[in-house]
This record gives sequence, C-alpha cells and structure tokens, in this order.
Amino acid sequence: MAAERLSMQHIREVFRLHFNEQKSQSEIARSVGCGKTTVRDYLHRGRAAGLTELHLISALDDEELKVKLGFARPPPHILSSSVLTKKDKEAMPHWPLVHQEMSRPSVTLALLWSEYRESQGDKACYGYTQFCEHYRRFTKKLSVVMRQTHKGGEKVFVDYSDGLWLEDSLTGERRRTQLFVGTLGASSYTFAEASLGQTVAEWVRSHVHMYEFFEGVAQVTVPDNLRSGVNCASFYEPKLNASYQEMASHYGTCILPARVRKPRDKAKVEAAVLVAQRWILARLRDRLFTSLADMNEAIGACLELLNQRKMRHVNKSRWDLFQEIDQPSLRALPLTRYEYAEWKQARVNIDYHITFGHHHYSVPYNHVQELVEVRATLVTIEVFLKGKRIASHRRSQKLNGYTTSNEHMPAHHRKHAEWSPSRVISWASQIGAHTKQLVEKILESKKHPEQGYRAGLGIIRLEKKYGKDRLEKASARALEVSAYSYRFVAEFLKNKMDAPHLLHAPTPPPEVVDPVTGEVQLSLLGLENIRGGEYYH
Repeated sequence: MAAERLSMQHIREVFRLHFNEQKSQSEIARSVGCGKTTVRDYLHRGRAAGLTELHLISALDDEELKVKLGFARPPPHILSSSVLTKKDKEAMPHWPLVHQEMSRPSVTLALLWSEYRESQGDKACYGYTQFCEHYRRFTKKLSVVMRQTHKGGEKVFVDYSDGLWLEDSLTGERRRTQLFVGTLGASSYTFAEASLGQTVAEWVRSHVHMYEFFEGVAQVTVPDNLRSGVNCASFYEPKLNASYQEMASHYGTCILPARVRKPRDKAKVEAAVLVAQRWILARLRDRLFTSLADMNEAIGACLELLNQRKMRHVNKSRWDLFQEIDQPSLRALPLTRYEYAEWKQARVNIDYHITFGHHHYSVPYNHVQELVEVRATLVTIEVFLKGKRIASHRRSQKLNGYTTSNEHMPAHHRKHAEWSPSRVISWASQIGAHTKQLVEKILESKKHPEQGYRAGLGIIRLEKKYGKDRLEKASARALEVSAYSYRFVAEFLKNKMDAPHLLHAPTPPPEVVDPVTGEVQLSLLGLENIRGGEYYH
C-alpha cells in the first residue's frame, strides 16, 4: 500500500508542505522522498477524511491518523495542459531587463510581452512567439548559471568547499576548515562562513546563520546530497536527516535536494563556491588564523566586497538585485532561533528507562520494551511514541546515572523512591553502630543504592522480632565474616547462633550470587571445618 512507504513523520511533512508551504506535488515528493503518485494519494485521502487544515492533523496521534487516512487506491488523476501561441514581430526590447524581471515572483514571458506591446503601441511588430525566441537566444549567450531563471525568494542553494587553514596557537598543529556557501537563486546574493567540519550540528548551525544573514527564509532550500543533511541520496526517495528536517520545519522552508548526477540542479551554488574561492579564499590565502571567530570575521569583510561588486551581464551588484528581487519575497524569520536537537531511536528497558548519552531517563512504566524516538537538545531530553511526547527531562551529564520521575513508576516502586540512603541509614543507627555499618555496606555493594533499600529495610524490621541487642550481635558477626546480606542476618537469628555457647561456633557461610545464572550459592569462606591444602601434604 502506498501510504506505508513513508514513516508517519514524513506523512505529516507531506501535509505541512501542502497546507503551510503551498508546494507542488513534485516538490513535496522530492523533499519527503517518495513518488508524486504517493503524495497525490495522501492528499486525496486527507480530503476524503475531512483533514482540510494542518491543525486537524496535528491533533491526531500516529494511529488515529492512519485510521483517518485509510489505504484505498485513489481515482486516477488526469493532468491537462494548454499551449499559448501568438503572432510574431515586435521591436527588440532590452533583454537584460527582461531577464531581471523574469526573476520576480509570478512574472511570465506572456506578461512581459503584453506589457511591452502596450508600451510600444503601433510600433510593436513582434508577436509572442518571436518575443520568446529572441529571449531564448539572449539566454544562450549567458553562462549556465545566469541562464536559469529563478523567482525572487524562491530558492537558496547550499554546499561546502574546502576552506582555510586553522592553526592551534599552543601546539602549532594545522587543520583544514570547511567553507559553507549559500546563494539565493534570483539575485546570487551570497553567504559564507567557516566551520571545523561537516557534522550535522555544524551543517544546521550554518543554515541558521545564513537565514539570519539574509534576514529571511527562501521557500526552498536546495542542498547537494551531503551526508550531513541527506541520509540516503535518491531521485525518488532522498531520506533527510531528522535534525535537518526539523530545522526546515521551524523556518518554514522546503528541503529539495539536488538530483544525483544532475549538475545543472546545483550549477548556481557551484558557481557561488567558485566565486567564493576566488574572492574570499584566494584573498586570505596568506593570512594565519588561530581562531574560528577571527577567520569568519575576515570572511565577512571579503563577503561584503563580493556582494557589492557589479556583475558584468546585468550591470548591478548582488546586493542591488537582492534588495530589488529576493528580499521583498523572502519569508520572515520566526520569533525564536532554532535550537539544534539530535534525534535517535531507543527501546525502553525493563526498568522503564531509555539510555541517551550514557545516562538513563525514565518513561511511563507501561511502555516497557517499546521502540521510541528521543529528541535531545543541550538542556532537555524528550521521548516520543508514535508522534506523541510521553516523557521530558532536564539533560544530565552524569555518566551511567539515572533520572527518574515519580509519576513514571509503578505504585510499589514509587513508595520506595520516597526513601533515600541517608534515611535508611538513619533508621539503622537507632538500633546500633553495627547495624548502621552493615546497612551502609549493603548500600555500597550495590551498583545503585536503591537496589539495597529492600535488604536494609528487612534487617531493620528484624528488630521488632528479635530485639536490638540480638540484631546488633548478628550485624557484628555479618561484618566480621563480610556477609553483607539480609539472609545471613535472618538465618543467624532464626537459628539462635548468637547464643553464648554458639557465638564462636562455625557460622553459616556468606552467600555468593553466581554472576551468570543469578543463583545464590554458598561460599567456602568462613567454614572453619573445611580442611585446607596443607592437610594433604
């Protein structure tokens, strides 16, 4: 069934791009990673289910959305097309101006031709067909990059290039930086900054800086098939990194990776990278940088010169074209800057905790063994199941530690969690010094102190049955033979081994837990009637 080809996260992205971004089915298909027929399928099902607005979809969890959408094959969709033809002959217009006007949103050759006919009046002698033909001849004289027509505010192209060298001021070690380049399609207005690598975090951070540099967001962001943003490069099903996709949703842009082995898809950014290498890297090639901040400050100065320089074909600078064409059409920045978040899958352990960054975080206990998604920022950890958040914690840097919420625990666990090691030890101290010391040893012997609460409380409760004096003697004997367990003390008192004539008799050996099977075994340590090795010599 077509709807099952995508995850529910990507199905929701289809509807976001359709309702919020008004993207075509082809653009949605390439951004999400599926065929156009699949996108058409989802949109048809949504309309049939009455899901005509995004907030109606957001209110449903994954299972409810699956039920609403159904999996019936939609009726065939027939596309129609029309071809416009006009008479020819017209006075030659100023083609660079026509090419510039074509970059404005919604402007077509038909519109420009009609405006030109009106301005020329009786002098107009060329029809629409020849108008288009002369324009095509003009564009063929331009470079491959200039030849493409991009609407204002429609697309921004991004890519990496090898950057400058950064030297460690202490060790003298040098490392090559990476130069992130982004250029707007209509005006070629360019942004560039250096980063230490091409990690997902650096890739996303450079996008955030680029949008802030432009003071707006393009409708479509076109990256190359870089591993930082695209997990799986494919014309039909490119798989975007989850953090990259989330950043795009935050800024309201559509990620549309360039097609594999289609150089003209990324000709704009490749030309921008080439220009950045000539006007930025070449100018700074002899400068030595010891900090990334200083390097980006120098890059910014060169970038300003690049954007202010007039381009020969249009006799205007990138900055001039940006103000005229791209800037008015860019979408406004959101009120808050995107906070980078890392996503990963995790399975809930039997102790109702998931592990992220060598730390354990609790989720509601009824989700044990389920596969969940973890969203981690610098300060928070969020856990999602089928698109719904089921847990949220403050991020901890304590290795192998536990962060547990009381409401996530079963009732009997919650009761025990109200106790602390100091509280248990305080109760033991009221019986005597030996009992207190024994409880401390039990808590210390456990990987997590909570695992020793039950044994410590069991020893304390023996005082009601046997009295303080006898329990103190049993605890002293347990410390003497290093038998740190509740069972040793209970058996010691049950068998009245604290009687005066038995105090120095052989004591029950301490228990040993087999690390493989978990079975309790008897240790030979402490048995005074066992013959030693010297007996046989």
